[in-house]
Amino acid sequence: MHSTLANLTVRSARWLIFCFVLCVVFVNSSIAKADWPEFRGPGKQGVIAAELPKVWSSDQNVAWRTELPGSGWSSPVVVGDAIYLTAAVPAETSEIQLVLLKIDARTGKLADPVVLFEQSKSAPKIHQKNSHASPTPVFDGKLLYLHFGHQGSACCKLDGTVVWRNSELSYAPVHGNGGSPVVTDDLMIFTRDGGDISKITALNKATGAVAWEVERGVKTDRSFSFCTPLLIQAAGQPQLIVPGSDVVQSINPKTGDEIWRVTYSGFSVVPRPVFESGLVFISTGFMHANLMAIDPNGEGDVTESHVRWSMKSAVPKTSSFIADRGRVMMVSDNGGLTCLDSKTGTELWRKRLGGDFSASLLLANDHLYAFNETGACSVLDISKPEPELVSTNDLQERTLASPSVVGNDLLVRTASALYRITK
Repeated sequence: MHSTLANLTVRSARWLIFCFVLCVVFVNSSIAKADWPEFRGPGKQGVIAAELPKVWSSDQNVAWRTELPGSGWSSPVVVGDAIYLTAAVPAETSEIQLVLLKIDARTGKLADPVVLFEQSKSAPKIHQKNSHASPTPVFDGKLLYLHFGHQGSACCKLDGTVVWRNSELSYAPVHGNGGSPVVTDDLMIFTRDGGDISKITALNKATGAVAWEVERGVKTDRSFSFCTPLLIQAAGQPQLIVPGSDVVQSINPKTGDEIWRVTYSGFSVVPRPVFESGLVFISTGFMHANLMAIDPNGEGDVTESHVRWSMKSAVPKTSSFIADRGRVMMVSDNGGLTCLDSKTGTELWRKRLGGDFSASLLLANDHLYAFNETGACSVLDISKPEPELVSTNDLQERTLASPSVVGNDLLVRTASALYRITK
């Protein structure tokens, strides 16, 4: 009897140990396959805890390079072993097809494109640094949501099956589309800042029907902007921070009601906001970009009361900031890299990088990745009081899209291809 009980105890202990090991393996596997679900990643601000490659070239430390059809500057979105992008592909007819691309993350194999919209070649002209497929898709844990500005929005399953399309929200664009959508609860939300309209629009995620819209409510001769909103939690409530021409608004994402606003002089706003040390950081765009640090604990017009500090030197008009551990880092369009104390705006250090910059910065642990427009990436160690240049890695291909991460590898979209860069 005692022997039988002892055997049962040993078996139980072994079973518990086996289950524990399985759990550890499952958790580690889940971490290794962490998704990159939207523009600027899971944290929405380009910051990730990962040891990424630090040295590469077009033929060194490249797991694969996949030629992409057409053109597009949307960033890669990663779901498990699949990578999703959008592109504008010339068709045999007189139209351009706006498509969803799916790539196997392990092999780089490209699946057949899924056509979402047909665009006439007589569509309004775009800026030379833009594309007809610049907004990045967003994954909500179940479905993909895609946006092509004035051309329409769509929802797809991971296998490419189209759930719905909405092409009824057309407007007169200036320079094309740009801002990526966000999803929250049962809504897909994006900006519609064009030549004849300046609105924030929310669609029902299940149907694509308009759930609410809110006007910017400013008088401006240049109402066009291309900003991706940022959802934060502040003042005890969710706030959707939405910069545009001459104004940044905090919106209740459920209802569209405005919580607060700050006005300024600026248009064609591109950089996505960041949130750090209890402050929201935005760029005011063209003509002279201004960095503004805003306390989000206000109501109404808080222009005079809640702007904690601002800066006009070397502020980007295109690339989004990095905000992390009490610092704000930014690279200007002409390569001026600056690090500021997020609470005070005090300059901590400054460094000159070569080239012009459009892609947003990426921070992986203590290493900052800055891609210029010719495909050269400066990797800097920022763990010390002064940044140390670790490497400069050149793909020698035009690069405007912001990088993404799959596992511990980099995904870099160039004008003609997608790279998976590994160690």
